Amino acid sequence: MRYLFLVVLMSVLAACKPATEANKFVATDVTGADFWQTLHLTDHTGKPRTLADFKGKAVALFFGYTHCPDVCPTTMADLKQAMKLLGPRADELQVLFVTLDPERDTQEVLAQYVPTFDKRFIGLRGSVEETAATTKVFKIFASKVQSEGKSGYTIDHSAGTYVFDKNGKIRLYIDYGEKPADIASDIKQIL
Repeated sequence: MRYLFLVVLMSVLAACKPATEANKFVATDVTGADFWQTLHLTDHTGKPRTLADFKGKAVALFFGYTHCPDVCPTTMADLKQAMKLLGPRADELQVLFVTLDPERDTQEVLAQYVPTFDKRFIGLRGSVEETAATTKVFKIFASKVQSEGKSGYTIDHSAGTYVFDKNGKIRLYIDYGEKPADIASDIKQIL
């Protein structure tokens, strides 16, 4: 009987978590970081946008380019899957794809590419100078690399996604390759 009591007690204690563990993220918590400011870019419909336009929604902000062979389409597919896992709460999240290749990623190209992942996703672009200023503000690495292929170049770039809460405050940095279930779980905590 004593042994049974100890087993039950250990099971109960093992199931208990401190309150602080309930708010742990899989992604990197960057709450309070002050290195970002805002962005002023144009969406794939031609409308000027800032982060303030999405106040009241959480925002997932990813920097990439449409000719990217692997990281960008994988990340966009993961964000699409995370949206599905959010169910009805997915409408509380806005995914923004900022192109690092404004020379090739015209408004028309972004309008064809970005919504194929999810019609709610928005593609953003600026001039070469605006893109460079935006990447500097968000501490995004991006470097054009000449290649022999028909595209002529690729872009080496940072591959994470920033998440902002509904008040526009930066909260998370999701590393490339994070599982959609973990992304959705973290975003639910932000919502």
